Formats: sequence, structure tokens, C-alpha cells
Amino acid sequence: MGHDDALLSAPDAQTEKGLRAVKYISTRGNAPELTFAEAMLTGLARDGGLYVPKKIPTMSQDDIAALAGLPYEEIAFRVMKPFTGDCFTDEEFKGIIERAYAGFRHKARAPLVQLAPNHYLLELFQGPTLAFKDFAMQLIGQLFQFELARREERVTIVGATSGDTGSAAIEAFRGLDNVDVFILFPDGRVSDIQRKQMTTPDDSNVHALALEGDFDDCQARVKDMFNDFDFRDGVKLAGVNSINCARVLAQVVYYFSAATSLGAPHRKVSFTVPTGNFGDIFAGYIAKQMGLPIEDLVIATNQNDILHRTMETGAYTKDGVTPSISPSMDIQVSSNFERALFYAYDRDGEAVSQLMEELKDGSFSISQGAMEALREAYKSGRASEEETAATIKSEFADSGEVLCPHSAVGVKVAKENLSETPMVTLATAHPAKFPAAVEKAMGKHPALPPHMEDMMDREERVCKVPNQLALLQTLIKDRIASR
Repeated sequence: MGHDDALLSAPDAQTEKGLRAVKYISTRGNAPELTFAEAMLTGLARDGGLYVPKKIPTMSQDDIAALAGLPYEEIAFRVMKPFTGDCFTDEEFKGIIERAYAGFRHKARAPLVQLAPNHYLLELFQGPTLAFKDFAMQLIGQLFQFELARREERVTIVGATSGDTGSAAIEAFRGLDNVDVFILFPDGRVSDIQRKQMTTPDDSNVHALALEGDFDDCQARVKDMFNDFDFRDGVKLAGVNSINCARVLAQVVYYFSAATSLGAPHRKVSFTVPTGNFGDIFAGYIAKQMGLPIEDLVIATNQNDILHRTMETGAYTKDGVTPSISPSMDIQVSSNFERALFYAYDRDGEAVSQLMEELKDGSFSISQGAMEALREAYKSGRASEEETAATIKSEFADSGEVLCPHSAVGVKVAKENLSETPMVTLATAHPAKFPAAVEKAMGKHPALPPHMEDMMDREERVCKVPNQLALLQTLIKDRIASR
């Protein structure tokens, strides 16, 4: 089945019958089809794959044009509603969205800042934890709360983070009665602010676990737990990492809000996305499949450049992780790249399963046809540590904009891909989350927002854990039992 066959036309998507028919399938082709709510609560499919919409709803050019100037919440409703089927009424879903974004500091939620002619920065750090993850996590927190209350169920959320997902998840779920949250982060490999955001909340249902190892180790242990069905079913395991389909769909929205602000659908817009786990840029791919006129989607990687190397060579080969000043991108196993492969291989779950099996040995090669599809969908670039720091310094001098190291990676790569088409670089985190790197690069200490000024003085609650699955599972079961 080709891409055109995978699309659902807008009229069908908007009908009651079409909405009820929205289903989610696994990238590995051997798991039950689920509704949006079921896929959201399930997280990782039971065959080890990731859920994607069986059909991607499209929006007409008129529908896209009508988004211009609307509040972010209304854009979110119109873009996401076709994906949710009949899981929520319009009134329920609008209420969920309003609650999700009520705590954002900027009324535009995702404001655009012009850096230079035809180059814009999309500020995605206006949420409560100062990172783009808040856009998806605040929404998924409200979705979980609504659905679990309706079902009268309780779940255990276990997630891995390279820095920002963990704090966003803890902020979204802290204090909820029907959710326990366990976040694994690589000990010593996140910034002090990122760590403090995870370890200072005192709510009894949130647990920060500092794992011996790197992010890929954290992510691997989470996947191991999902693939241990006795444990998974016993603690009612749910996932909110970017493997969760609801996370990716929530990120589709700001592509529409940014593009329509710059004239879409009447002119094309390009996006450069600093990414390690591929979820944020895959959301742009979904937006393009929905009908948003995106010219280029540019992958921006730091020195741990497995995605850029893959795009250049056609071979996905793990090569170890070197700690960097942009730690949220220090990744070699990019989970959401599996979703990209699923579409590049024409939705062939068996082919994707084979590649993921080969990855256990450290690498796999992508077929010529699939690489052609990937290169048609994405461009790529990289920034070294020196180039990242130089970009922070030069951008402050040129525009007065203070960039976090991840956003600087994006800006550096975006400048290499500028054209007559407006380019939007996604600014994924507030610079104050990485004060040492920013100050070293530009000679100025980035200040935290007022609501976080005392962050470094707050008491921490953290448990250091070895990289051992059985010990982690025992700890999680014991803590759930003690609540």
C-alpha cells in the first residue's frame, strides 16, 4: 500500500462514520488494531512496534487557510480531532486541550521570532518545564486523567529521558490519584536544571530514578519492561515517551500554527528540527501528509549524528554516545525512526521487524527504495560542539536571541539550508536549562523565569539504580505497593 492509499480524505475524516473508523496499527504488523484511547494507554505495541494511524486524515487547503489567526487551542482541536475518532465528544476534547495549555506563559503558546530574512525561530519553551515536550506531555496528562477516570482504572507510567521528557512527564502527572510515574534518566548526563526539575517535586506518585548508564540504556530498560508481559500486565504499565502515538500527534499542531502564520497554504514553509529520538520531526512528516505544504524537513543532529550518517550512507550503525553540551540529543537508538522506516518501506511491518531484529547486533542497512523515500521526505545536517557554541555566540550578536545548545544545533543546520522558502527552526528548550554551556559560549548567564528562580535550592528526591532490569522491576512493584 502506497502513501496515497494511506490517506483518508477530509470529508470522510470529518464524518461521524469516519471518526469512529480511526484505528491505530503497529509498525511491526503483528499487534491488534486499537482506537486512539487504547493506543495512547498502551504505548508500545505488544509486538514491540510503535502505533501509527492506520489512515492519516487530510485537511483541505481551505481548512488549512482557515487556521490562520486562530488561538492555538482551536488549531489543536481542528488538527487533532480527526485522529481521536469518537473517543471524546467535541466538548470533552476542547476542555482537555484548554486545561493542557492553561499553564503556558505566552498567549500564543508557540510564538514565532524572526532571526533574519526568511528565517524564523519557533519558541517551543513557553510551557511549565521550559521545553517543547510540554506541548505533548501536558495534553497527554489531561488525556490520561480523563480516560482513566472514565474507566475507573489505575496505571503505572515508566519513561526514559535524556533530559526534558522526564520533567515534562512529572509535571504533567504529579499529584494524580490514578497514576504512578517512574522516570529513568542517565546519572550525571543531564543538566543540573533538568535533574532538579525531575528530583524536586515532592508528590508521592512521582519517582526519579538515576540509572547507571546513558539514555539508550534507560530506553532499553523501559522497552524490556514493556516486553515482559507478566510485569507489564501486573503493574498496568503505560508509556509516555515519544513512542506514545498521542505524543507525536500533539506535536503536529505547532507545524500548522507556524506555517499558517507565515502564509500557508498559499506558500510553502520549511522546518529544521534538532532531534535525537526523531519524534518531533516525524510529527512534521505527519503534518505534510495531512496536506500542509512543507517544502523541506531538515534533521539537525549534534556530534552523536547517527541520523545524519544514516541519511548519507543508508546504513544505521550505532557508534557509541559521546556526552555533549546538547545532552537531550545524545542518542544512538532513535525510537521514532522506526515510524519513518514504516512509511519508507511502504507500511511493510515484516520488513521493519527484520530491521529492528538486526539492530540488536548494532546496525542495519536500508534498501535502496526505502532510502529514496527517506531522502525525498527529509534532509539532514550536523553541528559539532565548536559549531554549536559558535552559533550561540553569533546569533546573540546578530539578533539578540539567546539559544539553548539544542536550538543552536538547529539554527546552524537551518542556515545551511536557507532558500526563498521561509525556514522555521524549532527552538526546543529555554537557554536557562543549560546555563553553563550558554554562558561559556556567549559570556552571559541566562536567567531562569521567575517561577523557577529558587530551583537550585530545592530539596531533591532521587534514587540511584543499577542498569539491571530485575532490580528496577522489584523497586517499581515495591513502591506501588507502599502507596
